[in-house]
Amino acid sequence: MKTESEIRMVGMQALIASLGLVEAERFLAAVSRERLNYTEWRRNGLPSMRLETLAAQANSYTEQVNAAGDTH
Repeated sequence: MKTESEIRMVGMQALIASLGLVEAERFLAAVSRERLNYTEWRRNGLPSMRLETLAAQANSYTEQVNAAGDTH
């Protein structure tokens, strides 16, 4: 099991990899300004689709990103 510090580090790395440094900082600032109700966000903020569909779309997106970044 990861420590809280390790989880924060991995989370920051994921945010920066996904959004870039500036947008990751903007995201964190926005979250800290608002009172985030995670339970409500989880219920209403995510797409309403089956987990298998979401996973397939995520895998497809990852393959596209990897193919676009492949310079060989």
